[in-house]
Formats: sequence, structure tokens, C-alpha cells
Amino acid sequence: QVQLVESGGGLVQAGGSLRLSCVASGRTFSGYVMGWFRQAPGKERESVAALHWSGGNTFYADSVRGRFTISRDNAKNTVYLQMNSLKLEDTAVYYCAADISIARMTRAFRANADYWGQGTQVTVSL
Repeated sequence: QVQLVESGGGLVQAGGSLRLSCVASGRTFSGYVMGWFRQAPGKERESVAALHWSGGNTFYADSVRGRFTISRDNAKNTVYLQMNSLKLEDTAVYYCAADISIARMTRAFRANADYWGQGTQVTVSL
């Protein structure tokens, strides 16, 4: 049974930083794409960042490029999202996800994935 367990969310002031973690278990993820999505109240879910488990290119949404960094630790089966210079509009529930297709995970309209975590709340305040 695949499990993606996120942690690291919380309340932070604008301009601050948070690091989200996602521990993956239940299968071998080599060949998979790991990513982060977010959904703010009243808004569509959007893809934020993604990378291949085995390395290679990374993807970032325009709204977070230069502020967020996705990375992985294969030995710990963990994917991270380092979020710096946080803005009010970054407030959302952040979900870890995994899929075989980076195109599916990062497309502009209705991006999706096969596996999902339960989500972690990130709230950015003034």
C-alpha cells in the first residue's frame, strides 16, 4: 500500500520560510515523478513543483520559481519542498503526490497524480 506522509506545515509570517517533507513508502519509486500540489480555499488545485525520483530536470510553477526548491533524499525515501520568501498567496493545503508522468503532474489544466498524501496546511500571515 503506497503511503505519502507530509509534515512541516504551519503558520509563518510573510517573508519567512518553511520546509515541507514527504516520506514515501509502499513501493519502489524509481521511475516515478514526485511533486507538490497546493489548493487554496475557493481555488483549483495547482501543481507547484516536481522532480523525477531518479534525478534530472525539475518543474516549478511560475508563481513559486526562484522561491521554492524541491529536492529528494533517496536514502530516506523523502521529498522536500523548501519554501522561502513566503507570500500571503502561498497560503494553501499542500499535498505530496507521485505519478509515472511528469506531464500529467505539471500540466496547466487539471494536473493530477496517482498517489496523494493527506495534505499539510501552510498559512502565511502579515
